[in-house]
Amino acid sequence: MCLFKTTTVDNLNENFFEVISKEYMLITSGNKEGFNTMTANWGGVGFLWNRPVVFIFVRPERYTYHFIENNDYFTLSFLGIENKEIHKICGSKSGRDIDKVNETGLIPYETSYGNITFEQSRLTLECKKLYCEKLNKDRFLDEKILAKWYGDKGSLHCIYVAEIVQLLEKQ
Repeated sequence: MCLFKTTTVDNLNENFFEVISKEYMLITSGNKEGFNTMTANWGGVGFLWNRPVVFIFVRPERYTYHFIENNDYFTLSFLGIENKEIHKICGSKSGRDIDKVNETGLIPYETSYGNITFEQSRLTLECKKLYCEKLNKDRFLDEKILAKWYGDKGSLHCIYVAEIVQLLEKQ
């Protein structure tokens, strides 16, 4: 029996404002030979260029950034609010320093596209990169945002826009 069933965006009944801000998500890129995952709660879901898309923000110093840059795809895995401890570890520790799978008990699952999600995921959005750009400090119209989130906190995020090519729901 298959762990996940594929579905379409038309069948989604998620409130992604709530899901992303309260449940969080794991951004994962790479394949079974090598991948990394990180917790995120900045991003969104929408419709652009006549395609269902997601947009995510990743700082270049994050280990996952290099996997996203070197692969055409990434997954967004939603584990449910009950897995906050996994999100805490994946958001505060680097894959350069620890084995997040071993540390959290996550069980990698290879998708039909060859990307990685996790058996604990209740919903996975598999995404193909369409566009990326590093945020530019000169383009911020509200300087308070720049001061609050970027003052001395590292480099500016890169924004990725990606097409949702497959949705996987836990059976």
